[in-house]
Amino acid sequence: MRHIFYILMIGAFLAGCVSQEYNTATGKQDIMFISTDKEIDIGRRIAESLEKNPEVKLDPDPLMTKRVSDIGAKIASVTDRKEVNYTFRVIDDDDVNAFALPGGYVFIFRGLVEKTESDDELAGVMAHEMAHVVARHSIKRLQGGLGYTILQILMVVSGTSEGRNINAAFGHLLMSYSREDEALADKMAIKYLRRSGYDPFAMLSFLDKLQQVHREQPIRPYSSYRSHPHIADRIRMVKQELTGEIGFSDYMNKPIEY
Repeated sequence: MRHIFYILMIGAFLAGCVSQEYNTATGKQDIMFISTDKEIDIGRRIAESLEKNPEVKLDPDPLMTKRVSDIGAKIASVTDRKEVNYTFRVIDDDDVNAFALPGGYVFIFRGLVEKTESDDELAGVMAHEMAHVVARHSIKRLQGGLGYTILQILMVVSGTSEGRNINAAFGHLLMSYSREDEALADKMAIKYLRRSGYDPFAMLSFLDKLQQVHREQPIRPYSSYRSHPHIADRIRMVKQELTGEIGFSDYMNKPIEY
């Protein structure tokens, strides 16, 4: 009975908070019931929960963290969403991966940083993640499944300690994007790289590396915070965006995705 009360209460609250906002990424009006302030709060809670997880350690190398932060700040200065202050963290793990939480919290794995051969390649990865934040992809995913309502209910019922665990669980959910979201993030990343003075063609060279990493990996169980499927599709779309041309091999040489 108490849970039903919370659902009704939150439903009434959301009904009065729906608004139309212009999405700078798509050029269209989006119906939003999660404000920017609330989005940042959701991202902050998930980030704090993640950093308190004993299985997750931030990289101790201050130079690596500074490099990531400097590149991120340069890209942030040219993005289409100025009301978000980005925070950058390096996770001490050899996985070649990265993800962004709502509200501008960007996490890069040490393995990815070490895999890049230049600041241009690293900037391409970061621009892609930041584009997801600009387009509010994860927040719209929550809205689509009424995940935010569920999150609020569980936060009220469970209390602070359990709330942190719930935040982490929703963080896992937010890392999955559709093909359309990935394509848009890559397109926006190219634009941001050009604006900030980085070489957008470095996106192709790093995607080739990422494709090879996936080909060499054995099949393994699902792990949290893994995203970016369909590498071959992304290579094809990025190449077409950069050059206007694609080859036959871009359609045929698709790797096995895990």
